[in-house]
Amino acid sequence: MTPPNAARTLKLAREFVRAKAQNQRTLLRRNGAGVLDAPLAQMQSLIAQLDAAPTVEALMGIEGAIAALYFAHWQTMLTDGAARENFSPASRNRRPPRDPINALLSFGYALLTKETTIALLSEGLDPYWGFLHRPRHGKPALALDLMEEFRPLIVDSAALSAVNTGMVKAADFVVSSAGCAMKDTARKAFIRAYEMRLDQMITHPVFAYRCSWRAVIRVQAKLLARALRGDIPAYVGITTR
Repeated sequence: MTPPNAARTLKLAREFVRAKAQNQRTLLRRNGAGVLDAPLAQMQSLIAQLDAAPTVEALMGIEGAIAALYFAHWQTMLTDGAARENFSPASRNRRPPRDPINALLSFGYALLTKETTIALLSEGLDPYWGFLHRPRHGKPALALDLMEEFRPLIVDSAALSAVNTGMVKAADFVVSSAGCAMKDTARKAFIRAYEMRLDQMITHPVFAYRCSWRAVIRVQAKLLARALRGDIPAYVGITTR
């Protein structure tokens, strides 16, 4: 992989953010209850601003504003009162997570990072050389880049499923002033929900054939490798409607 120039870095970073943000908005639109016209319109307006962002730092600022709207309305995607009472995050937080949803998401994103790392390595790409995420010792920056578009599609969806179906309950977590920890029951239940989501068969939104989300990750890694090598004109992140 040749060293990235500033223009290519910004173009790829923009696509990772755009796909993630669009998928967050779609998940909220599909699953949220109540009147969500205003936050959905705000999210779309912010997504439209991505093309004008002059730097990666500006992109990340817009991404943060979109994520704040998304997590502020997370509770609307929970299907019953008990779930809303116990699994409504005020924001995305980590190191350590302060509530059960953020504990599930942090654990799920760690699992997803492993999946994207393997997919990139299979295409001969260095998972530590990123575009949106800056390379740093021990940080798989490119794996985190590729993971962005799949956060809502796989991990957030698995967390919603685990909570809404009762696979995980409030009693499966220990919440203290030091943060929120998952018990083994929560960890095992979420892994089941996560694996079920990875193995779920969908019609690929671009190529129109049936495949699993696990296969879609590998396809996107292949497309990213082809874009970086100049075999195709651009990388396009996966989004759903």
